Amino acid sequence: MYPCPQARRAFAAAVILSCGLGCATTKTSNTARTATEQLLLSNAIDQSLNKVDFSAMHGRRVFLDPTYLDGVDKQYVVASLRHHLLYNGVHLAAAADQADVILEPRSGGIGTDTNESYYGIPGISLPGGLFSMPEIKLVTRTNQNATAKIGLAAYDAGEKSIVGGGGVTIAKATHSNWNFLGVGPFITGTMNKELKSATSKDVYDPSADLPRSVAFGTHSPSQFETYAHDRPTFTPPPVPGQAAVEIRQTGHADH
Repeated sequence: MYPCPQARRAFAAAVILSCGLGCATTKTSNTARTATEQLLLSNAIDQSLNKVDFSAMHGRRVFLDPTYLDGVDKQYVVASLRHHLLYNGVHLAAAADQADVILEPRSGGIGTDTNESYYGIPGISLPGGLFSMPEIKLVTRTNQNATAKIGLAAYDAGEKSIVGGGGVTIAKATHSNWNFLGVGPFITGTMNKELKSATSKDVYDPSADLPRSVAFGTHSPSQFETYAHDRPTFTPPPVPGQAAVEIRQTGHADH
């Protein structure tokens, strides 16, 4: 007995339809270090260095010696220090014997830590398996914090005597994820405030005042534009929620 024409047509349509269907997968990858970790650390480092006043070194030749600086994101710390120094009219020396002042940064701790907590009812299990109740999480919170403690010492390249008191600056960046009854995450912390401030169209529109080409003066080295005589003071935008605190000085005094 052969199937009716309608059944044959339905079977053929099903075969054709199944052959026409397919699936696709998208390959994704992540960096070894998450963006959140890196942004937290750079946020803490920026806060630490923003507390330091480099204006006293204006016009002097400074050699930045990173020998005693170790730890994660060392290059970011060094580059940020160079930026602060240059912005304050410092001439960076290529070697110690070409400098007036040697600046030695050191790391007292640059890293992150994470903790998790929740508000709710803990799980209950009676002996013998007579009764058990799973934990009920009403509110969950995950905190990831970054701390940057950076010390700075400067001394005269010739006399090897201390220049200024130096000191230690420390700052913390925070990032928190909240979930309420499974809804979230709701993000808070200094890193989130920095991102919102930096990406808001109401804060800064770089296309409004940046040139379409990049140049640093004319072709003649003698006419190279410089801001060395403007005696600029590095005043970066304040980090939301952080007070502008000066670097903690040691007991040394200038001579």
